[in-house]
Amino acid sequence: MNSNFTKILRMLLGLALIIFGLNKFFDFMNLFEMPTAAANFIESLKTSGYVFYLIAVLEIGVGLLLLLNKWVPFALLVLVPISLNILLFHLFLNVSDAYIAIIIAVLNTILIFKYWKAYRPLFQY
Repeated sequence: MNSNFTKILRMLLGLALIIFGLNKFFDFMNLFEMPTAAANFIESLKTSGYVFYLIAVLEIGVGLLLLLNKWVPFALLVLVPISLNILLFHLFLNVSDAYIAIIIAVLNTILIFKYWKAYRPLFQY
């Protein structure tokens, strides 16, 4: 569970989440033009007043947990719906940047399998 491979994947995923989460607050990365449907979706999340920023806080929080190696199995479970929505957003609304979403989803999946012992009690009855 604490192999160098796992540590590297955990740190990469944690850094990516922190960077993308902070970008939602400070908008320091120049993102490319989005298709109209994608831009409308993001704008509706921002207009809600809280959803966009809640996602950002969750991304930053999960990223910090992964970097600090604290509650990693919990953080990975919290990340599942977020990474799934990132992936679906890019597959359906903004295909040009889908590679980043695929990488995040794959890293999340690999790490879940690496920490599978922690999830075993959830499936026992």
